[in-house]
Amino acid sequence: MKEVYMQLALKMALIAKKKNEVPVGCVIVKDDKIISKAYNTRNKSQNAVNHAEILAIRKACKRLKSWRLENAEIYVTLEPCPMCAGAIANARIKKCVFGAYDKTSNSGLTKQIFEDKRLNHKVLFEGGVCESECSELMTSFFKNKRKS
Repeated sequence: MKEVYMQLALKMALIAKKKNEVPVGCVIVKDDKIISKAYNTRNKSQNAVNHAEILAIRKACKRLKSWRLENAEIYVTLEPCPMCAGAIANARIKKCVFGAYDKTSNSGLTKQIFEDKRLNHKVLFEGGVCESECSELMTSFFKNKRKS
């Protein structure tokens, strides 16, 4: 099922790309049901925190009427940044599955945040799901940006 959910996250990322946003898409699933989905909107909104994960978490919390997204899983096309990793942990999301590894942060920072002993919630995580598709989407987006 994780590939199915990641394919949906990729569809969200393609929407972002068509809107000239960094193509990151996200889906949150609980009890095998999609409870939210989102894509980056930083450029349109001119809001630095409008990453796909943050927007999907907001929608999921609203839908479930709770900030605790226990037993939910988040699928995102790119390894979460530190801000998003913190939000995922604070929302008590059980597992984070991502596609492409973030080439700009190869220090394992996401892992450090998800496993930090100071947090009372640990997030399980798995990277590299549909990695080639997710990576190609990011690579082609930025290649085209540099050309124009």
